[in-house]
Amino acid sequence: MLWLLIIIGVVVLAYVYRVQLLSKVLGQDEARVRRMLDRRKGDRY
Repeated sequence: MLWLLIIIGVVVLAYVYRVQLLSKVLGQDEARVRRMLDRRKGDRY
């Protein structure tokens, strides 16, 4: 049960800090990653 709570906590933190995490993983500027995510959000509608 404890491992399930830990996994959920990690997923929530990864979602909250997704721009910072993606910018570090991709080696891109945070503003560029944010624009990329905003562009993808607009594609769904």
